[in-house]
Amino acid sequence: WTYLPLGFVAFGGPQAHVAILRDHLVVQRAWLDEEQFTELFAIGQGLPGPTSTQLVVSTALARAGPIGGLTAFFLWNLPGLIVLITCGVLIASFVDPNNPPFYLVGLPPAAISLVFKAFYGFGKKLDKVGIILCLISTLVAILINGDVRITPTVSQFVYPCLLVFGGLVTLFDSMREKPSGTYKSASKGWDAESDLTMKRIGIPLWVGGLIFLVWAAVLTLSILLVDRAGVDNVYLEIFEVMYRIGSLIFGGGQVVLPMLQTEVVPFWMTKDQFFQGLGLAQSMPGPLFNFSSYLGAVYQGVAGGLVAYVGLFGPGVILIFAMVPFWARLRHVKWFKSVLNGVNATAIGLVGAACVILWEAAIGTAADAMVFVLAGTLAVVYNIGAPWVVLSGGVFGAILSREALSLGQVEWCNLVNGGEAAP
Repeated sequence: WTYLPLGFVAFGGPQAHVAILRDHLVVQRAWLDEEQFTELFAIGQGLPGPTSTQLVVSTALARAGPIGGLTAFFLWNLPGLIVLITCGVLIASFVDPNNPPFYLVGLPPAAISLVFKAFYGFGKKLDKVGIILCLISTLVAILINGDVRITPTVSQFVYPCLLVFGGLVTLFDSMREKPSGTYKSASKGWDAESDLTMKRIGIPLWVGGLIFLVWAAVLTLSILLVDRAGVDNVYLEIFEVMYRIGSLIFGGGQVVLPMLQTEVVPFWMTKDQFFQGLGLAQSMPGPLFNFSSYLGAVYQGVAGGLVAYVGLFGPGVILIFAMVPFWARLRHVKWFKSVLNGVNATAIGLVGAACVILWEAAIGTAADAMVFVLAGTLAVVYNIGAPWVVLSGGVFGAILSREALSLGQVEWCNLVNGGEAAP
């Protein structure tokens, strides 16, 4: 039950989540020492899926085995899951998707400002090679979403290829006598045979390999059933989309946004519904991957929300169980850490593309741009927490809306030409 109260206070994104977990598990409860906690954090960074959730699972796994890991996963996500499914059902049932109420119009631009903040935070830590890889993946992702000759759905193939490319670049660069990038030496890792923590985990190598095969089998089977066999089942469709995306995304919740938008808008919901949910998800405790439950709930009610939730979280949780018994050996291998440098840098570039793509979709009027500037200033300059940033943006957007002061209602793209107010 240690993780349930944490699920109510885990605001602020992955970095804040890691700090909260370290304070509770290492400093206050002494469940793990600093080195063990850092090792488990590194596992999540090297796998697709939500890093903070994987850290929750792995720390509980180290303390209480597989059952403890699964229990911690559900307790950590429970508050955000319940709220977002409820909001998804209510918005789909009572809110006109083409005419959102005034109290929701400020949420999308406020939410986008937090994506910009995340990109800034990630990007300033990159070395020279990382910046180049980040730039390449950003340009490619923008091109995919901005060329009439390219179908946006090719992102499901191009994005993983970009990640592989980034890993290979840093691998070969690290082998040079004078590499351009900055690479850390392999850490000591854990002794899988004698360390007490590894004994508590209780997953031998062969079981880890079997779990990995289960992940690959579920991914392959779901894609074959939906894309090849053409099975007509809406819940299988939801699961396939979410599980496929969850299997490809390195770098956490912000990276997943452009792929989610490509897959669900306008097929499952309108653009406004997507961004209203994003604003709500940004203001909730827990991982941004909980956004999946909102998307599924808008599309197919409570059942759809639960299926989407399991689909998006599933790969990361399965892989963390599979990788723990192998990690001690991988941490000894220098080339593996070099590969992760490139994968992470490329994933950060996808966050940069999300800034551009989501800005265009969320900023419709001058009022939206004003909300974005206010929310971005609060988040970046004054370091205000995400819930208060989203709330402030919502209030400011409502004040500027047509139903209130009706200020800044000229369409943003028409400002240069002296455009008219938005209808």
